[in-house]
Amino acid sequence: MAKDDVLLKMVDITKEFPGVKALDGVHLEVKRGTVHALMGENGAGKSTLMKCLFGMYRKDSGHIYLEGKEVNFGSSKEALENGVAMVHQELNQALKRNVMDNLWLGRFPKKALLIDEHKMYEDTKALFAQLGMDIDPRRTMSTLPVSQRQMLEIAKAVSYNAKVIVFDEPTSSLTEREVEHLFEIINNLKAQGCGIIYISHKMAEILRISDEVTVMRDGQWIATEPASELTTEKIIKLMVGRELGNQFPPKDNEPGEVSLEVDNLTAQYSLLKDVSFKVRKGEILGIAGLDGSGRTETLENIFGVATRKSGSIKLNGKECKNRNAGESIKNGFALLTEERRATGIFGILNIRENTVISSLGKYKGAIRLLNDAKMKKDTQDYIERLRTKTPTQETQIRSLSGGNQQKVILSRWLLTEPEVLLLDEPTRGIDVGAKYEIYQLIIDLAKQGKVVIMVSSEMPELLGVCDRIIVMSGGRLAGEVDAKNTTQEEIMTLAAKYV
Repeated sequence: MAKDDVLLKMVDITKEFPGVKALDGVHLEVKRGTVHALMGENGAGKSTLMKCLFGMYRKDSGHIYLEGKEVNFGSSKEALENGVAMVHQELNQALKRNVMDNLWLGRFPKKALLIDEHKMYEDTKALFAQLGMDIDPRRTMSTLPVSQRQMLEIAKAVSYNAKVIVFDEPTSSLTEREVEHLFEIINNLKAQGCGIIYISHKMAEILRISDEVTVMRDGQWIATEPASELTTEKIIKLMVGRELGNQFPPKDNEPGEVSLEVDNLTAQYSLLKDVSFKVRKGEILGIAGLDGSGRTETLENIFGVATRKSGSIKLNGKECKNRNAGESIKNGFALLTEERRATGIFGILNIRENTVISSLGKYKGAIRLLNDAKMKKDTQDYIERLRTKTPTQETQIRSLSGGNQQKVILSRWLLTEPEVLLLDEPTRGIDVGAKYEIYQLIIDLAKQGKVVIMVSSEMPELLGVCDRIIVMSGGRLAGEVDAKNTTQEEIMTLAAKYV
């Protein structure tokens, strides 16, 4: 087959939800043996388009052709059986089951009427060997870091021998080494004639891995261009419809006296050991480190959702026990978690319910009934303040794009009026326009005298937003740097100190 053969063609795809036209006559062509990037701001319709392809949503109109034959998948199972696989941004795995159970769920190899555990184990080992992955097939999913769970989703998609594979923000939880590994896998799939649809907000990745780029905006097709003819600036202009100046807002917060003191923080069930640092009022402290270095565990132990073995936390000179989330919220702490879907959103609840759920006490009236009008007003205030794209407050949060879900969770925590805001990968899977808004919000909170501690895997983000950066390595504090006067090389050297 010639390389320029069209493998997948989507024509005039339209999809409406109550109050919003998510897709408006979108078209997409993916050629055999190529990587086709799909870009746009959060809410542009990228994931909705892919869900229409994958049978998760039923399109309202339009046509989908796979190898020239019209298809209309009624379910993801049907899509997979016909050679279309999708690696989702939000992980949805059976965490109490082992690795191989998750890989072969719904298609277990059988011996007579029983599951053939031996064959499943051997097939998993063979797949991992093919992909250069070193994970025990019998290991329980919940014991794996997020990055390895993400790689397992990629392995699962490959195991279907798919003709078309959709990658939705595949590197959002991966380390730099794992990203390189993923690109090797993608290049091998290309060589086999596979068509790859690649959704990402990371410009450098897109320009490096893609052959063609399609940009969407507000549910519409804007442009399709060869990646070789694009620059970051041109992509951003197509995405947002305007020039976007600096990547980061000016840092005009002025840190004051010491507010938060963390002394000899040691975890009961993780490698975190003897971590001590201080943060000033109005300061943005970054936490850098490799995956598994203890960054997330530091935040979880401060907030009391992980068991602390020893150590103390003081806020404005007063000790805070923070034995659980409820106690931490009362003490003025808030935690935005890394995994929105698993530990952030309440998927079946609407925007308003997700916004006010951590602050219900302030809405109780004299007879302990909730003041609905006040909840509506506060929710609307935050929708406008964070520019959250949603048809109504009654919309279920799971129907929003990832970036807009993140804004709702941020609204929830800001409503609790915290003194200390703990942010774990606050811009993961979020587009450049929304990232800027969240950076501005973080700086504004610091200007109000709040303490902000931010974990990020993106080094430029830490350097662009934070005042100081502490670096974790092997569960220990490896060093501290001034964000203005450090380099990525210095941070990486510290990150490798105890590995």
